[in-house]
Amino acid sequence: MRTLWLRRGVLAGTLLLWCALAAAGNPPVRAITAFIDLDPDQYAQQISATAARLRQAQARFERAGFSVQTLRITTQPFMQYAGHLSAAAGLALFERLNELAAQQKLIIDIGPAVLDDKPDAHALALLEEVHARGWPLNASMIIAGDDGIHWNTVRAAAHHVAQVAARSEHSQGTFAFAAIAMLPPGAPFFPGSYHTGQAGRFAVGLQSASVVAEVLAGAHGDAPAATAKLAAALNRYADQVRQLAPDIEAATGWSYWGLDPTPAPMKEDSIGAAMEQFYPAQFGASGTMTAAYIITSAERQVRAPVVGYAGLMLPVMEDARIAQRWSAGEINIDSLLAYSSVCATGLDTVPLPGDVTEAQLARIIGDVAALAYKWKKPLTARLQPVRGRKAGELTEFDSPYLVNARLQPLR
Repeated sequence: MRTLWLRRGVLAGTLLLWCALAAAGNPPVRAITAFIDLDPDQYAQQISATAARLRQAQARFERAGFSVQTLRITTQPFMQYAGHLSAAAGLALFERLNELAAQQKLIIDIGPAVLDDKPDAHALALLEEVHARGWPLNASMIIAGDDGIHWNTVRAAAHHVAQVAARSEHSQGTFAFAAIAMLPPGAPFFPGSYHTGQAGRFAVGLQSASVVAEVLAGAHGDAPAATAKLAAALNRYADQVRQLAPDIEAATGWSYWGLDPTPAPMKEDSIGAAMEQFYPAQFGASGTMTAAYIITSAERQVRAPVVGYAGLMLPVMEDARIAQRWSAGEINIDSLLAYSSVCATGLDTVPLPGDVTEAQLARIIGDVAALAYKWKKPLTARLQPVRGRKAGELTEFDSPYLVNARLQPLR
């Protein structure tokens, strides 16, 4: 717990700085993510060396006028290096990995526990212990891919969320887990980031909600003009990142995988507030889907290389305005899924009453998988039930990343 609280203190102390930088000049770099093949025999040295390379990349971004919020590492799917270990040995490895992440001020993603529709009991049990203990090692399960919807994995993901919410402090262990659908390898954003044999690369994600806000505020309801102007703005930053890439490649020895142009929000740096400026209209009212469509249409025009979601993040509890609208009952799971039809990222940091059943969780996650597979678009389900809390009550999460919100009844 000591490393977790230390990390929370560091994040809380820098959050105001991040928000201030978001309003000045270039949008912050939300994540520089390195993709590695973890070697279980020398991972401590490997994490240290990777952290040093990430800091080299950070320095180059900062010289170019970007602030950098987080440095991240994504490993190969964790069963490839922990699957042969006993439960005790596997937990010891992940405990040490969590300590190294805190020491190096990194965030680590250990990849999917399940890539197909054949959940492995050892993988599920190991991941449940990691997240129930509150270790912020991000991970996922793939609930839909080109081969179809993984219904067994949908149920496994629901079980994981239910168990971790019941067992972890403040029910907060669920924050590090997502069920992901139709998301290709290479995403810099967590918890859905993973790779399958593409180590030695890096990817970048920006926190560009402020860019969207500026464009939509000046569009005066003109959708075509807003789309064109936002595409130009996003391409301007994509070009800057692409121009920095060769220098970073030379310094680190990694290949540039690409930019995820999804405009990640952060609390008061709100994509919900940005979308409200288009008509203007309250987030959740008519016109919200149009704003979502404009943003994702603009992202489709971002010049390659593009990785990840390339969509629209609407994370309920990572965005102050969306959390406010959720708390007031002005949006719900159905409306978020509707916006996902024009390419949002699904159900992200959605607070749920503690009495939600595993069957209900499976139905919600299944809906995300079905929508993603139908339209062949990447979507995520990151659901966060709160143990002991009922509809009408507030969540009690203790994280510098999350805004507590009022729980809404499930239908």
